[in-house]
Amino acid sequence: MKTSKIKFIIFIVLISFVTFSFSKKQEVLRKASFWEKLDKNYVKCTLCPFYCVLKPNQKGICKVRKNIKGELYTLVYNKPIAIHIDPIEKKPLYHFLPGTKILSIATAGCNLNCNFCQNWEISQADPENVDSYNFSPKDIVNFAIENKCHSIAFTYTEPTIFYEYMLDIAKLAKLQNLKTVWVTCGYINPEPLKQLLPYLDAANIDLKGFNEGFYEKYTTGHLEPVLNTIKTAFQESLLIEITNLVIPNANDDPDDVKNMCNWIIQELSDDVPLHFSRFFPKYKLLDIPSTPKRILERNYKIALDCGLKYIYLGNVITDKEDTFCPVCGKKVIDRSGYQIIENNLINGKCKFCGEKIYGIYSP
Repeated sequence: MKTSKIKFIIFIVLISFVTFSFSKKQEVLRKASFWEKLDKNYVKCTLCPFYCVLKPNQKGICKVRKNIKGELYTLVYNKPIAIHIDPIEKKPLYHFLPGTKILSIATAGCNLNCNFCQNWEISQADPENVDSYNFSPKDIVNFAIENKCHSIAFTYTEPTIFYEYMLDIAKLAKLQNLKTVWVTCGYINPEPLKQLLPYLDAANIDLKGFNEGFYEKYTTGHLEPVLNTIKTAFQESLLIEITNLVIPNANDDPDDVKNMCNWIIQELSDDVPLHFSRFFPKYKLLDIPSTPKRILERNYKIALDCGLKYIYLGNVITDKEDTFCPVCGKKVIDRSGYQIIENNLINGKCKFCGEKIYGIYSP
């Protein structure tokens, strides 16, 4: 065979290989939902309250939504960086299928930049610079079923930024009678939230503080959109639990804590569980000490005095991780860390007095 012909064949093979590789790469890119096309191939993302305006080849604040030739794409569809089987109590959810296993997944990225982030290694990572798995929504649902998980959690980072992936998984999960859980900062716009909620069963929403100044300084976000998300989710009958990470001299003002508890009662219900979680020095707040237990205990008392029925302390050794009946005062769920020691509920009611306990207790 002539040398020129051999070179031509090699050239064709190489071109075919490059084309195939490029096609494979393009297959994993998914066009994003919720964006607007602007002049000069700019786009505006409308998924969250930042409304990022992006020029070609630019990423949003979340690092995972990118303007490619005048269209917005998600870089993390089918690309989880964490897949774990957890106890449901780890979310934390104490009033949702206690004692069951939940499949937890996350991709890289977040639309907030909290300087106290406890998972900053993955939440602030660029998805193009970290290893990921190749798991389709169907793979995730099948994995949950194979491992006898009752539910799937979108967690660890901020699920809103992998919205398309989360929604497709949640839709498939519903078809297989799996529950779905959203562990979120709540920084999402009303329309995408409205389309997501029908496919969710429960949420633990971070209410990071109850002061706009705190949100601006420590998270780069704002308080009002989070409050709107919490109200909307509760009004749409999602089971809600709220977590407040208590940071010394940042969001632990007693008046703010009292106002937060009163807001929960007035805008939601005194049934909504509130978790006060202990802060540990992480990310950019390495100079702030861990939250003293006395501050957590003080917040617990404030919430109790305000009238909340279900209050918990987390990330600390405590006896305030159990669930008590708000009527007879007896312990209905005895916990030790993430383990259920004793469950005294019958059909979601206190077995001692028959009081209905807020939550979902049957899969």
